[in-house]
Amino acid sequence: MQTTWVVVPTRLPEILRRCHVCASERFRTSGKFRVNANHKLLDAWLLALCTGCGETTKLTVLERTNVRSIRPELLDRLHGNDPGLAAELLQDPTVRRRNRIALDWRSAWQLETAGPTSPDTGDVPGKRAPADETAAVPEGETLEVSVRFAARIPVRPVRLIADGFGLSRAEVERLIVEGNLVSTVRLSGKVSADFTFTFKR
Repeated sequence: MQTTWVVVPTRLPEILRRCHVCASERFRTSGKFRVNANHKLLDAWLLALCTGCGETTKLTVLERTNVRSIRPELLDRLHGNDPGLAAELLQDPTVRRRNRIALDWRSAWQLETAGPTSPDTGDVPGKRAPADETAAVPEGETLEVSVRFAARIPVRPVRLIADGFGLSRAEVERLIVEGNLVSTVRLSGKVSADFTFTFKR
């Protein structure tokens, strides 16, 4: 039996950066940009507000960049405050390093699942998994789950599997120890890229 789970963002993640006004270390962005042109050079920033005092911080996107070297589509998205562009930039390792920030994805994503299916029936789009998807797997059968990421969201496979199956993390860890949950990735670590695992009933 096979099924597919998808990790999808529900909002932009919080930005971890120390506020120079208060003691807070968290900022939120609504995806608004500020663009400043100085002759043929252009600067662009993603704006974020401190969750403690509301102070605005600017995350550098473009710095002293010649306008002719910027794709017109990118300029349009900056001027249009495209939230999709904000999500892309926050996931860009270069942008994160340049601005010395990290991201907190807690409560900013959800797991979308479909019930297990036989290879000849296919998945039913939009179908939610039962509370305990393991119960739908007949005794002696295996369930192969493909986990896909709609964004590079670092999550622990143990938590994903617990959420998807409606189990506690302790139960998932027991299944791993017993050899009933196997994968080519380390299930106790963190992942942000597609992977598969197999549940043996």
